[in-house]
Amino acid sequence: MKHYIFGGAGFLGQTLAKELSSRGMQVVVIDKQPLTNDLYPSIAIDITQPISSWNIPIEPEDKVYHLAARQYHDKLPKRAIQAWFNEVNVLGTSHILEFLQQKNHKKLIYFSTDMVYGYPLQLPIPENAPLNPIGYYGKSKALAEAVCQTYREKGMQITIFRPRLITGPGRLGVLTKLFKLIKQNLPVPLIGNGSNCYQMISVFDCVQAILLAVEHDFPNETFNLGSDTPPSVHSLLSQLINDTHSRAKLIKTPAFLVKSALSLLEILRASPLYKDQYMIADMDYLVDTSKTKRILGWQPHYNDQQMIFEAFQQYINQHYQF
Repeated sequence: MKHYIFGGAGFLGQTLAKELSSRGMQVVVIDKQPLTNDLYPSIAIDITQPISSWNIPIEPEDKVYHLAARQYHDKLPKRAIQAWFNEVNVLGTSHILEFLQQKNHKKLIYFSTDMVYGYPLQLPIPENAPLNPIGYYGKSKALAEAVCQTYREKGMQITIFRPRLITGPGRLGVLTKLFKLIKQNLPVPLIGNGSNCYQMISVFDCVQAILLAVEHDFPNETFNLGSDTPPSVHSLLSQLINDTHSRAKLIKTPAFLVKSALSLLEILRASPLYKDQYMIADMDYLVDTSKTKRILGWQPHYNDQQMIFEAFQQYINQHYQF
């Protein structure tokens, strides 16, 4: 039996591959740009291309994980952005499921996103909340989930995870701008006053959820993933500044004005944040993980303070160690 990881060269994919390998499992990484090391066998596949060109010897008893996704774009024309996300996140997902069906393979773990919810209508957000994504990425993931549902109805078992912001050593993304300001002792502008809670999830807790889903034979369910009792944004960043001995100061701002400015900058293709990010940045945003805990027996082991501090240390190691 082998474990095939679509998107295995990404942050979550590499963490999952490492954990599976440490347990003696045979791992195969599938990615458009496979790993350059020799830790695991790699297969170069572009999931946007027809499956007739794929050469993946998957057997029905193998385990398959779909973690491949497009999350960001580089200043594309507005008319092209949604199609760019959909190409991998929707069409690619459809190709993977079609390929598995042809191989008589009926089980898959798929990683979606909390961004499919959009503005929170209740807190914490349950899995059965309406899907009303704000930005291009969230919309593409909602469409991909609809594709998964179609294949569920055809008899496949597909476990869908909706994680909050995944972080941990090696994953920086949107946090890079924040960490740069803190390291250089510069003012850190908040969107709003920072009294809201903005939940995260450790990459290691994501991996544990995946392994538990496999143990439970790929339940045909959708699960939220997030930390327990996250602090306010102001408290989180104040503690980080203190722990890193920075002289940076948090600056409260009028959320409406900042969002309006970022919206204008996004039109001009100059915004430092995406709409999915800044429109909810001053809101309490917590997903309900009780279903994940009840069905899978999962518990998050990392809190937000640990996660952001470890990510900051990784940033320092990457950019300031010689």
